[in-house]
Amino acid sequence: MTDLPAPVFRPDLRPPVDVDGLAAALRERVDGEVRFDRGSRAAYSTDASNFRQVPIGVVLPRTPEAAADAVAVAREFGAPVLSRGGGTSLAGQCTNAAVVLDWSKYCTRIESVDTEARTCVVQPGIVLDELNRQLADTGLRFGPEPATHMNCTLGGMIGNNSCGATAQRTGKVVDNIARLEVLLHDGTRFWCGETTDGDYAEIERRGDPRAAIYRQLRHLRDDYAEEIRRRYPDIPRRVSGYNLDSLLPEHHFDVAGLLVGSESTLVTVLRAELELVPVLPERTLVVLGYPDIATAADAVPAILPHDPIALEGVDHKLIRDQQVKHLNPKALTELPEGRAFLMVQFGGETSEDVERQAHRMLDALHETEHEADVSFLDDPAREKEFWQVREAGLGATAHVPGKADTFEGWEDSAVPPGKLGDYLRRLNELYQEFGYAGDTGPSLYGHFGQGCVHTRIPFDLYTADGVATYRRFMERAADLVAEFGGSFSGEHGDGQSRGELLPKMFGDDIVTAFGKLKAIFDPEDRMNPGKVVAPYRLDENLRLGSTWSPADPQHLHFRFPHDGGSFAEAANRCVGVGRCRQHETSGGQVMCPSYQVTGEEEHSTRGRARLLFEMLDGHGDGPITDGWRSTEVREALDLCLACKGCKTDCPANVDMATYKAEFLSHHYAGRPWRRPRSDYTMGWLPAIAQVIGKLRAGRLVNALSHTRGLSRLATLAAGIENREIPRFAAQTLQQWFARREATGSGARGTVLLWPDTFTNHLHPHVGRAAVRVLEDAGWRVTMPTEPICCGLTWISTGQLRVAKRVLARTVRHLAPHLRDGGLVLGLEPSCTAVFRADALELFPGDHDVRRLGRQTVTLAELLTDHSPGYRPPRAGGRAIAQVHCHQHAVMGWNNDLELLEAAGVDVERLDSGCCGLAGNFGFEKGHLDVSKACAERVLLPRVRDADPGTTLLADGFSCRTQVREFGGHDGHHLAELLASALERKEN
Repeated sequence: MTDLPAPVFRPDLRPPVDVDGLAAALRERVDGEVRFDRGSRAAYSTDASNFRQVPIGVVLPRTPEAAADAVAVAREFGAPVLSRGGGTSLAGQCTNAAVVLDWSKYCTRIESVDTEARTCVVQPGIVLDELNRQLADTGLRFGPEPATHMNCTLGGMIGNNSCGATAQRTGKVVDNIARLEVLLHDGTRFWCGETTDGDYAEIERRGDPRAAIYRQLRHLRDDYAEEIRRRYPDIPRRVSGYNLDSLLPEHHFDVAGLLVGSESTLVTVLRAELELVPVLPERTLVVLGYPDIATAADAVPAILPHDPIALEGVDHKLIRDQQVKHLNPKALTELPEGRAFLMVQFGGETSEDVERQAHRMLDALHETEHEADVSFLDDPAREKEFWQVREAGLGATAHVPGKADTFEGWEDSAVPPGKLGDYLRRLNELYQEFGYAGDTGPSLYGHFGQGCVHTRIPFDLYTADGVATYRRFMERAADLVAEFGGSFSGEHGDGQSRGELLPKMFGDDIVTAFGKLKAIFDPEDRMNPGKVVAPYRLDENLRLGSTWSPADPQHLHFRFPHDGGSFAEAANRCVGVGRCRQHETSGGQVMCPSYQVTGEEEHSTRGRARLLFEMLDGHGDGPITDGWRSTEVREALDLCLACKGCKTDCPANVDMATYKAEFLSHHYAGRPWRRPRSDYTMGWLPAIAQVIGKLRAGRLVNALSHTRGLSRLATLAAGIENREIPRFAAQTLQQWFARREATGSGARGTVLLWPDTFTNHLHPHVGRAAVRVLEDAGWRVTMPTEPICCGLTWISTGQLRVAKRVLARTVRHLAPHLRDGGLVLGLEPSCTAVFRADALELFPGDHDVRRLGRQTVTLAELLTDHSPGYRPPRAGGRAIAQVHCHQHAVMGWNNDLELLEAAGVDVERLDSGCCGLAGNFGFEKGHLDVSKACAERVLLPRVRDADPGTTLLADGFSCRTQVREFGGHDGHHLAELLASALERKEN
C-alpha cells in the first residue's frame, strides 16, 4: 500500500482560541453578521439530535465569498468551523464548539439555470421548497425531497446526503450533484465533480494544492479499492461513512460525490451545481393495508418491479400517535383496513398512465400472499393529506400524551429492501429485550421501497443506568444491521450518534481510510471535529444525560399541565424539526411570523426554545447564566408576536406565547419600573376602556387622540409606536344591550354573549350584529352588566398576577351560568382562546374553569354544532378570510367554513399567517417595522388585489385594525356578514 500518513486527531492538544480577537477580526473582515453574544450561542447550541455543544460564535455571511473570508479568519486563529444548513440534523453533526456558518439568511440565491442541460447553480442557504418554487416555470425540480423540505437548505442536504420519499425515483443527493465549489480550511478552493483521465492529467500539470489533493485521493482509492467494493453495502440507502466508492473508476473518480454527505468534516461547500429532473404532471396514490408492519414490508419486493416513484410504510402506532395529537384527522379516516400501511405513489405524463400503473400493481398482488386492503386516491388534495401523515412522523412521535418521551439514535437504519420484513421482526425483538416495546412503544415508518426505517425510541436519557442502556442498545442494533448487510444511516448521517459505531459496519481498514481521507482535506482537524472521524462517544455531549440538572422554577403562574407542571420539560419540548423556520405560509400555517420576516434563528420558535432551555443551565456551562433576569432571553422573546401559531403548527406543540408570558412575569417581578410603558398602557387597556365607557368619554378621547400634535404626544406618553390609535365607541355594547328589548324566541335556549373589551368598547357594531343573528336563529341572548374581562392583555404582557385575579373574578361571575350548562359565546378570537386554553393552563384544577373551556363557543360553532336545523341567510358573493392566529391555534376554522358555504359564500382562506398587529405587539416600541412586514408578506397585497365586491372577513379586532391602517380596507366579522344578509332578506 502507498504510505499515506496515519492520522492522529487529538482535540485535547489544540491550543485555546483567542475568542475576543477572533470575533474582532471576523467583524472587521467579513461581510456578514458576526454573533458572539450569549443569546446567539445558546440558540445554536443544539440541532434536532440528542447532543449539545455551545459554539464559539456564529457568522451569517452575506455571500459565499464572505464565508470564505470567515474561514480564513478562523484558520488564522486556529478555530474549528461548522457549516450549518437548516439545523435539523438528527445525528449531532450540526452542533459543535466551533465557529458556526449559518447560510440560511443571506446565501439563498439561484445563480444560474440551464434548462437544456437540466442543471442549476445555487448557494448553500437556499431552502428546497423555495428552490423548486423558483424552478416551477421550467418544468424541472431538484429530485430528493426530505420531510423537512419546507425548511431544509441545499447546503444541509449536501452535507447529509439527504434523500426523502422521492429518492425512490431520483436517488440520494449524491446522485443529483453535477459539481461542487468547495473550500478547505487551509484556503484551497476549487470546483470538483466527475474526473476523466484527461481532467486528472490537466489538474496534475498545474502542480497546485488541488493537484496534491487529487493525487492523494487517487492513491487512497487505489489502496482501498477492493476493500471498498467488499465492505460497502450494495443497497439504495447507504448514507453512513464517507463516499469513498465515488472515487472508484466505475463512478468516474467523482470528487463531488465523495464530498456529499461528509457533514462539514472535510470542506465548506460554497456553491453547488445541481442536476434537475422533470416534474411529473400526474400522480396517483394507492394505500395498502396489512395486518402488521413486518408483513407490509414483506410485500415491498413484489411492488418494486412496478416502478413506483415513492413507496412509504407506516405502522398503526404512528397513526395512533397522530390521532392522539389530532394531526391530519381527515386523512386518517380514509385509511384502508389494517394495522400497517404502504403508501405507493405512481407518476407519469397522463392520468391514464398513472392509473394503469397502479392497477397493474394491484392485479399482480391479487390472490398472492401480499394482497392488501386498498384505498385508491387520485384527488391531489387527498394525496397531500396522506403525505402529511407520513411527513409528520418525527413530530407526531415526540411528546405524545400518555407515552414516554422518544429520542433519535437508531432513527434511520437501512437494509436491503428484500430483507426489510425480517429486519423489522428482529428489531422489534430487540425493542422487547431492552424494554422499549409494547403498545406504547416506538412506531416504525419510513422509506420502505429503499429499506430505510425511521423510529424514535423511548430511551431514558435522564439517568446513568438509562444512558448505559441506550449505549448497549445502539451497539446491539449496529450489530443487527451489519448482520443484514445494511447501513446504520439511511438518510440522516452519522455525526455523533453513529460515528463511534462505524467499525462494526465497515471494518477497521475502511475506518482507517476514513481517517486518511480526513487528513487529506483537514489535517489539522478543524472542520466539524469529533464527527464521523475520531468521533465523540455516542453517550458524550448529551443534551440531557445523567448529569443534566436544570434549575426548574417551582413558583409558576401557568401550571404547564401537559408537561407535568415543569417549565424545564416545557422548554425541552422542542425537538428541533424546524417547522417554525418556514419561508412561506402554506396550508393555513401561522408560525412563526417574526422568523418569516427576519430570517433569524433566535426569532424562530426553535431558537427561543433553545434559549429558554439554556436559561435553566442544566449543564452548568451554558452561555445564559442569569435565569429569569436574562436580557438575551428577553430580547429573543421580544419579537414573539404571541400568535400561538406554534401551539398547533409545531409538531411538538411548543406554546411560545405561554412561555413568553411566564418569562416576562418573572423577568420584571420585583422591579416594575423596568417594564416598558406600553405594558401598562396596552396591558391595562381593559381598565382604561372601562373608565372611558363609564364616563361616556369616547368622543372626547377620540378627538384628543386623533388631533395632529396631540396624537403624537399621546403615543409618546403611552410609550407606543407612532401609529393610529383605535377609536372608542360613543356607546358600549353593554350600554346598548341594557337599553334594548329582546326579540328572540329563545326556542334554542339562552346563550351568554361575552362582551370582550374590543367588541364592547371599540367595535360594538360587531356585537350588535351578532345579537341580531342569534335572535334570528332562535337563541335568547344575555350579557353581563358588570365591567368584567378575560385578562388577555395582562397575559400577553406577562402581568400574570393581575391576569389571574381578573380571570378568577370573571369565572366566579360566570359560574352560575356555566353550572346550569349554559354556553358562552366569544366574538373576539383572542379572548375566546383565553377561555378555551389559557384559563385551563392557569387554573387546571378549577372545575368552573374547565366548564368555561368546554362551554365557550365561537359564533360558527354555535350556529353549526349547537343549532340543529339552522340555515343561515343566503349571503352569496365572494369573500377572502383572514383567520385570526388564536382561532387557528385553539378553536380552528372548519365550522366557519361550513357555515359560510351554507350561506352561499365563495370564500378563500388566505395563506397569510399573522396580520402582524397581534394585540399589543404592533403597538409596542420597536415593533412597527416587523408588524408591517408581516402584513405585507401576503395579507395586504392580497387585500389590495381583491375585486371591489369581495368581502374581507376578519373576526379579529387586530386583523381589522391592521388592514384598515395599512391597507385602507375595512374588514368584517362573520356576524356582520350574516346580519347584512338578514337585512337584505327582510328588505
